[in-house]
Amino acid sequence: MKTTRIFGLAITLLAIACSTPNDTMVASSANSGVPAAPDYSNADTWAALPDRVDAADVFPKGMEDRQKDGEVDVFFVHPTIYTQDREQTDPWNADVQDVKMNKKVDESAIRFQSSIFNGVGRVYAPRYRQAHIRAYWLQDRDMQKRIFDLAYSDVRNAFQYYLDHYNQGRPIIIASHSQGTTHTQRLLKDFFDNSNLRNRLVVAYLVGMPVKRDLLENIPPCDRPEQTGCFCSWRTFLKGHYPELHQPGNNIVSTNPLNWSSDTLYAARDLNKGAVLRSFNKVIPKVCDAQVHDGVLWVNKPKFPGSFLYNNPNYHIGDFNLFYSNVRENAVARVGYFWKR
Repeated sequence: MKTTRIFGLAITLLAIACSTPNDTMVASSANSGVPAAPDYSNADTWAALPDRVDAADVFPKGMEDRQKDGEVDVFFVHPTIYTQDREQTDPWNADVQDVKMNKKVDESAIRFQSSIFNGVGRVYAPRYRQAHIRAYWLQDRDMQKRIFDLAYSDVRNAFQYYLDHYNQGRPIIIASHSQGTTHTQRLLKDFFDNSNLRNRLVVAYLVGMPVKRDLLENIPPCDRPEQTGCFCSWRTFLKGHYPELHQPGNNIVSTNPLNWSSDTLYAARDLNKGAVLRSFNKVIPKVCDAQVHDGVLWVNKPKFPGSFLYNNPNYHIGDFNLFYSNVRENAVARVGYFWKR
């Protein structure tokens, strides 16, 4: 299970996220309290900022960090890293001042996911009081809403601070994975969908969560690799496997990151320009193929050193990294088309 860095670093998360949840799980009334809200004027509350050295600055061999020359900004919201066993007295939302937690965020999602975008623009990634992974399966819906509303309030406040102090009118790429996508869906509704800000949206990569086709009134799903002002989304599974609670139909967006279409055309592994896995510095081409099927992205079993040891049909943890080079190049291409538009 440690055959790839991104799989190995987050295997605990994957085991929890892909396990069958306890539908009777209830929130404990004995909560030790809500962690203090982040102050986004303090650089320590950001996992990535373009004017300092951080985990978003790294790049595999053959690539380069172009944040200084980037023509756009990238606002990245990381997935759930708050996954450890939770005691009844533990808060449901993570503390952004937790040094160990921040280290996990930086060494996993920031290093392996947000770094995709340092080839196209300046990367901003806020720390936020992320919800514990088990909050997704709480039976107490009011408690669940409060937990996720709190997490989103941080993402919203971070984005507002970013607009007020960092953006300076530049075009924006939104990128997120898993819980990050839970929040960026709301962010697009609140800030972009019905405002002039959507004219500065290059593209949104809303990955790892089901995103409805009609999520937004004025921002459509992307159907072409050159399209801008749109959003992409996909969830990766072994061919033949469906996620739990799968809802058949075409209302869930699934974008194929090998051809950037939402149709069901098969894309062979020859189109996969490179995954970035355990050996971060090594780009591994032709790792997997991809095909959209009924709201999910199906792949035949990926091929990389040691892949025979990985037998879980859910590739959630590799949604970005199995297609690292393709996403990186697509972001650059869409920026080019944005300026032409």
